[in-house]
Amino acid sequence: MPPRNRRQSVTILDVARHAGVSPMTASRVMNNNPQVGQAMRERVLASAKTLEYRPNLAGRSLRMSSIARVGVLYSNPSAAYLNQFMLGVLEESSLSGAQIMLQKCAGMRSQRQAMERLLDASVDGVILPPPLCDSRQTIQQLDTANVPVVAVATGSPMEGVTSVRIDDYQGACAMTQYLLKLGHRRIGFIKGDPAHTPAQLRAQAFFDTMAAAGLAVPEAHLAQGLFTYKSGLTAARKLLQETDRPSAIFSSNDDMAAATIAVAHGMGLNVPRDLTVVGFDDTPVAVTIWPALTTIHQPVAAMGRTAVRLILDQIRRRDEARARTVAHQVMKFTLVKRDSSCAPS
Repeated sequence: MPPRNRRQSVTILDVARHAGVSPMTASRVMNNNPQVGQAMRERVLASAKTLEYRPNLAGRSLRMSSIARVGVLYSNPSAAYLNQFMLGVLEESSLSGAQIMLQKCAGMRSQRQAMERLLDASVDGVILPPPLCDSRQTIQQLDTANVPVVAVATGSPMEGVTSVRIDDYQGACAMTQYLLKLGHRRIGFIKGDPAHTPAQLRAQAFFDTMAAAGLAVPEAHLAQGLFTYKSGLTAARKLLQETDRPSAIFSSNDDMAAATIAVAHGMGLNVPRDLTVVGFDDTPVAVTIWPALTTIHQPVAAMGRTAVRLILDQIRRRDEARARTVAHQVMKFTLVKRDSSCAPS
């Protein structure tokens, strides 16, 4: 590998690993922090020289200013969800003066690289929207680097990690109860990404509510999705090709519900007369499709604003050497009734 490309790829985490120190210690050395001992300083500098590490000067100059740098690390497959979330993040950051750094990732390798880019740019804190809010490895690595984290929309907040979310279980219970009150008994369900804790909670709530009503859910009325529109198309075709197809389909998010309505229209089914379709999240797609989607409103933009406020509080506490506090903020959901649902014909 030519030296030029090698220098560009080396990060502060590589230096820390080579020197056998924490990323925070390596960062302190590179920022000439007087609290680092001479022996440790020489050790880290030797590793930096061996690896031909060059610090990000633009990131350092911004880090030393009064502007808080907040990273957002995301891999969410739903563009509608992410757009709403980032709207709230940018609104709040403009009021607080924080600078937002957005990094996209996919698999574990790109996830690590994206995180290292944020650390190399000296971010003060990181917001993790779903599904990375449930990535224990990512959160532990950021904690090791002494970088505060706020997890957004996790169904199971990790110990010691600040979070903002809704009660996904109760939201899914409310939607299932609504379908039962309309008179539906053959209710299909499209599951979300199994790696995402809210998907697990929404599915469990559906099963529990159906069981409480004395109704079994046949395997033919269940389909696996991944929170993407494409996965919703596949899941909906599976459910609607059954001879005893459901009279209603509850999808774990709006993207998959929109896909279900598209498949129903393609099969000549009238929504909601022949098939009720409901979703979850209330992203903009819910009111841009026809008929407009009955769904659980999750205040995604408000959660983005809250996440910025929570991470800035964590950053201030760290910088002022105050004790770190952990907050778990649960926001309210709302069942929004629109034209995609009615009593079974």
